[in-house]
Amino acid sequence: MCGIVGFIGNTQAAPILLDGLSKLEYRGYDSAGIAVRDGDKEASIIKAKGRLKILAEKTDNGRAVIGDCGIGHTRWATHGEPSEVNAHPHASDDGNIIAVHNGIIENYLELKEKLTKSGYSFCSQTDTEIAVKLIDYYSKKYNLGPVDALARSMMRIRGSYALAVLFKDYPEQIYVARKDSPMIIGLSGDASYIASDVPAILKYTNKVYYIGNMEIARLGKGEVTFYNIDRDEITKELTEIKWDAEAAEKGGFEHFMMKEIHEQPRALKDTIHSVVKDGKIDLSGVGLTEEEIRKINQIIIVACGSAYHVGVVAQYVIEDLARIPVRVELASEFRYRNPLLDPNNLVVIISQSGETADSLAALRLAKERGLKTLGIVNVVGSSIAREADNVFYTLAGPEIAVATTKAYSTQLVASYLLAIQFGFIRGTVTQEAYTAYLEEMQTLPDKIAKILEDKERIQWFAAKFASARDVFFIGRGIDYAISLEGSLKMKEISYIHSEAYAAGELKHGTISLIEDGVLVIGVLTQSSLYEKTVSNMVEVKSRGAYLMGLTTYGNYSIEDTNDFTVYIPKTDEHFAASLAVVPLQLMGYYVSVAKGLDVDKPRNLAKSVTVE
Repeated sequence: MCGIVGFIGNTQAAPILLDGLSKLEYRGYDSAGIAVRDGDKEASIIKAKGRLKILAEKTDNGRAVIGDCGIGHTRWATHGEPSEVNAHPHASDDGNIIAVHNGIIENYLELKEKLTKSGYSFCSQTDTEIAVKLIDYYSKKYNLGPVDALARSMMRIRGSYALAVLFKDYPEQIYVARKDSPMIIGLSGDASYIASDVPAILKYTNKVYYIGNMEIARLGKGEVTFYNIDRDEITKELTEIKWDAEAAEKGGFEHFMMKEIHEQPRALKDTIHSVVKDGKIDLSGVGLTEEEIRKINQIIIVACGSAYHVGVVAQYVIEDLARIPVRVELASEFRYRNPLLDPNNLVVIISQSGETADSLAALRLAKERGLKTLGIVNVVGSSIAREADNVFYTLAGPEIAVATTKAYSTQLVASYLLAIQFGFIRGTVTQEAYTAYLEEMQTLPDKIAKILEDKERIQWFAAKFASARDVFFIGRGIDYAISLEGSLKMKEISYIHSEAYAAGELKHGTISLIEDGVLVIGVLTQSSLYEKTVSNMVEVKSRGAYLMGLTTYGNYSIEDTNDFTVYIPKTDEHFAASLAVVPLQLMGYYVSVAKGLDVDKPRNLAKSVTVE
């Protein structure tokens, strides 16, 4: 995780660094720090434990730090507890090298032993300090300049990293090195920027370069030069980011999460319209041909967290509409069990950031085995987008809150569109059904907007359960998949223990956890499974559970069973997750607010998981 920023230009760097870090704090908020250089003077390093505001206060919002070149970092701790000593930037003993780092250096103990024998000492618990002193070691041993020192260090380091480095003898330059951790470089006039993610620099420039794996960049004022690991100069293509800079701001909402919940109707419309043209789905931009679709004998969906829950929904929808067998795999498990893969399998990688470490590793394994790969990603130019054979871009725009909402919803829509098109091409979806599905999908944004009009009622109910110790979500089929996401939203931002269960599994052990007053949320959007789930809810109610039901308008008989009921508009049941998830997002949000927690930055979590 962790967030990196950098700036070099003709204005003061520190305020820009702090502003950029404020846009990246969702990537880590255990500690923060900046290093700023004023010409050939010694660099100033200021660090603080805790949220970024402590560092801002320490530097008078950057005004107390003079210099037009600098790097900054906001940390999500991996090696070493959160502390000022462990905060980045780290420096070599004589200040020759100063660096910030995102990633994990796997062989840090081996490197530390080598450097200790060479006379280096260490004051932090971080793997980053080892990287800094390794660069210093090669810089002094060969004295061939920054690119050489970085290249030699990269050959020795195992693991993942994005490094931004200041060299004492090169005061008007910033150097960058990357392997498997995200990093972008932006230019605007006589200024150059680096960042872990687009929102950090979007207000300054929308023209960026994506530095590739095992590549190095040298930044000057308004210029950048790229090198490969062999120190050869290479050229890169400039990318224009289409996101509006205002999309990365709160826009009057108290939290980014609530803003992003309200942005779902727009995000769904944009994603649908990106491939639906004149009443037909056009996947030419995605890159899949009809011949390739007909050859698929199995789809393997690989993802983490909420994206995995999208995959569970997609499994039900694709198998029902396209009649293609689907496996849904946790990316963190997929490549460790030597999976059985067939050349006619399609591997679908779902990731908001396009940088999720486990998902990226799964993608690379699939490509090594010769399988066709499709990425469903939100960030243009991200690693998964660049490495997958085909890409379906969701158009959620920047998502800042750690708990995903609009990115999840656009991933769902993308999976529906693939299911419909695959089914139509393979003859399992008729022309009449094809047209009906597309027409119904077009209504989803307005139906989500209708749900949001009634959010105060959910707020009232959520406040009643802010002190809950346990919450259980149950459902069957697609409703079980919805429950998985609802449960994750509850636990990750409210810190209430929450679990989702397939309702039919309650009697196989889980029902022993039910006691007086425990909240059980039943999801009932699938008509063929409605009565069965109701019977499971009756079972837990008879053992003291307090019941909330989530169902579609018209199922009013549920009022006799539930203590509280939330209704969503009717839609084709394949698409129910798109509507049912919204009240559950609101439920998690309002419980967190009632508890006085930081909704956008839940403890121990970061937005983009770029380390294993």
